Amino acid sequence: MAPITSRFCGVLLVLGLVTSPSYATNASAASGRPSLRQHTTKSLRHRSLHRRSRRAPPGGVWARNAVLIDSETGEVLFEKDASRAVPIASLSKLMTVLVFLEQNPDMDRLAEVTRAELNGAGRTQLRNHERVSLRDLLHMALMCSDNVATRVLVRESSLAPDEFLARMNQRAAEMGLAGTRFVEFTGLDERNVSTAADCAHLLRTAATNPVIQDVMTTRTYEFRSASRPHVIANTNRLLFGRYEVRGGKTGFIVEAGYCLATWIHSQGRDLIAVVLGAPTPATRFADVVRLVQRTSTSTPSVPTTN
Repeated sequence: MAPITSRFCGVLLVLGLVTSPSYATNASAASGRPSLRQHTTKSLRHRSLHRRSRRAPPGGVWARNAVLIDSETGEVLFEKDASRAVPIASLSKLMTVLVFLEQNPDMDRLAEVTRAELNGAGRTQLRNHERVSLRDLLHMALMCSDNVATRVLVRESSLAPDEFLARMNQRAAEMGLAGTRFVEFTGLDERNVSTAADCAHLLRTAATNPVIQDVMTTRTYEFRSASRPHVIANTNRLLFGRYEVRGGKTGFIVEAGYCLATWIHSQGRDLIAVVLGAPTPATRFADVVRLVQRTSTSTPSVPTTN
């Protein structure tokens, strides 16, 4: 019988009639393409590297700065460069709403959104000339970090903008937040800086306010402005997981990375975790879960629900 030609054998191989590994290797070498064995080895190596990349680095978290404290005793259970002042993005809004609520506003009063608040504020559901209650704006500011809503709240307070900002920095000084400074109200400016330790203290103070705590622990919120309905979801994914969350705030700008400050009740213990400068949105939540697991025998998974 005449030998099977390389070309004909290639056709049989495609049809599944020739399965010889040696032929596959030789044919691949002749064609310059990687063999099946080489492709499998490369795929396995890639998967191994991917698995290693998901492991926490030395120090326990991916975030550049982090702290975990016992909110009752103040004991520091973990820290990573926790005293370094860095941009904190929308975690700034915790102080903004604290100062806003100090003015005892009428939360049912309607405020009109203007072009001044919309300019450069990023994504928002709000529209020019839309009239929204202060209560609904507060939910938007804390739950989904709406910068337009935050700017309207400041405008509608009893303080002029420069006075409001001065009060934010004064409150930081009164709270002993030596590494914290604000230059505007939303966190869009990278010069709004704080430390992980300061942010933990700030969250603890904010969460003791029942109005702020109620908003921060709301998963989804529906309301109607003077003209149309709205639905917003909380950006703190841990609210949708297994933990009992008593407060929290997310934040992001490029200079700050992904940030999260959250208060969790776990295994009979109240813990406040702050991570600043995480590389991805999901990493900040995974970092917090990892920190909390250090003090607990349970191992809940990171929720994926938004």
